[in-house]
Amino acid sequence: MTQYIYPQNLKATANLWLWSLRDFAIACVGLLISVLALTQLGLILPFALTVAYAFLSIRLEEITVLDYVRYAGKFLIFSQQEYVWRCGG
Repeated sequence: MTQYIYPQNLKATANLWLWSLRDFAIACVGLLISVLALTQLGLILPFALTVAYAFLSIRLEEITVLDYVRYAGKFLIFSQQEYVWRCGG
């Protein structure tokens, strides 16, 4: 059996810059449609949605920005926090 050193014996997902290959392709197609909508119809909403998707799908070490926002929201807003104050004397 042949062993490949990079990327993790060819089992890692394909990445292109800061995005997975699938997210990068979706962002590129969305950007193309957004530019056409902006020039032909004067709509800026598709461009804003494409930029938001591209930002939220940035991937650093197997976690995306959207995952980080979800984890932070779950910890700070949606889960119960319990604080116990004790007198230190």
